Amino acid sequence: MQTLSHEDVVVLFASISIMLLASRMFAELGRRIKLPVVMGEMILGIILGPSLFGYFFPEIFNKLFPETGNVAISLNAITQISVVMLLFVAGMEMQLPVVLKQGRLALFTSMTSFAIPFTVGFWLAWIKPEFLQVERTDTHLIFSVFFGTAMGISALPVIARILMDMNIYRTKIGMLIMASAMFIDLIGWLIFSVVLAMMDHRGVGVGLGLTLLYVISFGVIMLTIGRKLLSRSLPFIQTKLSWPGGVLAFSLGLCFLCAAFTQVMGVHAILGAFIMGIALGDSVHLHEKAREIIHQFVTNIFAPLFFVSIGLHVNFITNFNLQLVLIVLAIACIAKISGASLGAFLGGLNKRSALAVGFGMNARGAMEILLGTIAYKAGIIHADLFVALIILALLTSISSAPLMRWVTKNNWG
Repeated sequence: MQTLSHEDVVVLFASISIMLLASRMFAELGRRIKLPVVMGEMILGIILGPSLFGYFFPEIFNKLFPETGNVAISLNAITQISVVMLLFVAGMEMQLPVVLKQGRLALFTSMTSFAIPFTVGFWLAWIKPEFLQVERTDTHLIFSVFFGTAMGISALPVIARILMDMNIYRTKIGMLIMASAMFIDLIGWLIFSVVLAMMDHRGVGVGLGLTLLYVISFGVIMLTIGRKLLSRSLPFIQTKLSWPGGVLAFSLGLCFLCAAFTQVMGVHAILGAFIMGIALGDSVHLHEKAREIIHQFVTNIFAPLFFVSIGLHVNFITNFNLQLVLIVLAIACIAKISGASLGAFLGGLNKRSALAVGFGMNARGAMEILLGTIAYKAGIIHADLFVALIILALLTSISSAPLMRWVTKNNWG
């Protein structure tokens, strides 16, 4: 049986230690200047990666963060676990009753907020791939669907944090943005899971059709029967088992089980974790303290390892393409803001409030980064486009709150 050598273990633990300790310092620095925590972790990854540290100290960088070998495999396994747990927590933040309560307004906003940028992104990638510096191959349809999804998706965790920081989470606009973002996240990840299934099958056929059937069946069962069974089990688990170990083991155990199930179905493990998070987080019997423990455990230990690791594999300086960055920014922001604003306006909001919803929905953050990273590792996109998507996520997350304040003049009604 192959095992890690003594030196491998030392390097692995040293790498994890550096990533965790440094990410906490950068996250705190980012918080002081009103940046989302994830932005500090991302910036650290760029600093530690080949863009800076690896450029000036290549020998130390290659030793700490090797591209091949046992340490690289171990770090990759940890980041895979981190992605699954991140989507599990993101699912727990989605509350289906909130979406339903917003009714017609949320329906208009979420549909146009996703459909318009998705359509624009898909059309550009399909008709004019040279604008994105992509050549037509046998996976061109896959790339086009992915790019449309990347243009349409929002970032639920980042949006929630922005609204809370602005003290408008419970306002009409705040709840509308949250409800719409929840629906868009669900649709976006479902589509992206299909994209990954298409990558495996390299086209539309019987295999993909069965995969779609499995995905829909799994989602429906988990959000109906599974959701009820979880809700009935939670009171027993939280009162009869040791606290908080019992609920932690139960929650994460089911998270990984569902992740394994969707992976077997030919869909990425993230979908299983995401749907499991929705089913568990939607239960009225889940204690807020338990929810907070799971959230803190994942976001402060596993999330930093994932977001820091992003910068370790791409050179953000050599792969920075200004023309491509500007094209992606223009398409994403114009289509997203106009789509969300149009839906909110049609739903009954005035022009200023509708535009504020558009700026709020434009925050991409963690979801765009997750989407781009998985696509890059799967070979769907090239390094230059990956860097452009990361810059899109950073800039839209930073600019969302100031633009919302500017358009409403802090008058939230």
